Amino acid sequence: MKVSFTVPGVPVSKQRPKFSRQGKFIRTYTPEQTVNYENLVKMAYCKDDEPIKLNGAIKATIKAYFPIPKSASKKKHAQMALNTIKPVTVSKDTDNVCKAILDALNDIAYDDDRQIVELHAYKLYSDMPRAEVELEELMDDFETKMNPPEV
Repeated sequence: MKVSFTVPGVPVSKQRPKFSRQGKFIRTYTPEQTVNYENLVKMAYCKDDEPIKLNGAIKATIKAYFPIPKSASKKKHAQMALNTIKPVTVSKDTDNVCKAILDALNDIAYDDDRQIVELHAYKLYSDMPRAEVELEELMDDFETKMNPPEV
């Protein structure tokens, strides 16, 4: 089974937890920007209808599209739009963008993101910033041999 969806807006990196002192106690909390983006991911996944929960090993493909800088010349803008220039200077780490998306989908798209056994991630430029996510259940050889498909 394969599920695809798009998260609108500029992709956000998962931020580290923050700490604050409350008298004798230390409180740990997730930064607001991360919480808001994870909620946006959940809404994008559940947008159409009843969310599909995937089982077993999962392959994830995430394409994070970042805005083309306004300072780019027309020539560079065209190259960035065609993805001949990659967003190396974008301050978002690819792995942290993936972490924000995959953590948001825990208990919704799958039981836990440890089910992700294969991950393909891309950072690209676009005039329409977004994150395109594709999740696919994988059938491994053992499962196929033990439970051959019905004809």
